[in-house]
Amino acid sequence: MAHNNPDNNGKIIGQYKRKKNRHNNAMVSLLIGAVMISFSGVWVKFSQVSPTSSAFYRVIFGGIVLFLLTLKNRELKWYGTRHMVLCLFCGMLFALDLYFYHSSIKYIGPGLATILPNFQVIILTFTGIVFFKEKLRMVFFLSIPFAFTGLLMIVGINWKDLPELYQLGIIMGILTAFLYAVFLLSLRKLQSDMHGSSFFYVLMLISFTTAIFLGLEMVLSSDTFVIPGMGSLLSLGALGVFSQAAGWILITNALPRVRASYSGIILLVQPALAFVWDVLIFHRPTTYINFAGVVLTLIAIYIATIGHNKVKT
Repeated sequence: MAHNNPDNNGKIIGQYKRKKNRHNNAMVSLLIGAVMISFSGVWVKFSQVSPTSSAFYRVIFGGIVLFLLTLKNRELKWYGTRHMVLCLFCGMLFALDLYFYHSSIKYIGPGLATILPNFQVIILTFTGIVFFKEKLRMVFFLSIPFAFTGLLMIVGINWKDLPELYQLGIIMGILTAFLYAVFLLSLRKLQSDMHGSSFFYVLMLISFTTAIFLGLEMVLSSDTFVIPGMGSLLSLGALGVFSQAAGWILITNALPRVRASYSGIILLVQPALAFVWDVLIFHRPTTYINFAGVVLTLIAIYIATIGHNKVKT
């Protein structure tokens, strides 16, 4: 008759507990990262500088933190001209993405401006179908009517009744989603080509190349690099350190260790809290229908997240 080995049982239990602890720690890291990034729009509003300027200092301050981490890990190396060209392309996309995102915050507030870029999930799904021949789960089709119904409940049914600048902000938010989807595809390609490098290093390159394009735009448009005061400096510093560096690092490191269904729910904390901060801090006029629209839109984004496979690069 076979007997259970107490030592083996102890090892199995120990391995299970360690695995569970790693999963729980990853979920906590993911949640903290999502909360950090949810404040992006708040810091942009508090910065009291132009959208381009806030985006510029976001990637500069975040890039400095990432540079120090890369330097500490001794990961600075040259990967070749081809990789740098791709990195510049990613930087250009991210510069445009941040410009439209920060501009939409100015026109429609940080809440809705943060919800709209999450439509990139739907865009990425269609990209996967058309270009990568991915299989589509039927549940995905529920996300599209839910998303647009929710959006209409937030902004109102009569588009013509909305102020022109508000309309412009919504259009910029949708453009942000499109640019972010293309940026993510390019970033995945860059990461796969730079196999062996840490995300610190890749994100540092993206941050500094993005700063080049944003800085050029500021020079060409005669925008000022002057930070108006200590409050503005602290807001821009928080935007760069927490939203650009720490938040991304926490989320990127945690995602591989968390189930896709769990991570999809946790990441929805970011746009949900962004809308809450908009209401609580900036007193956004919001009705019960608006709140219901936010919930419906977030549900649609989650359905879209679990309704498609990963895009292969």
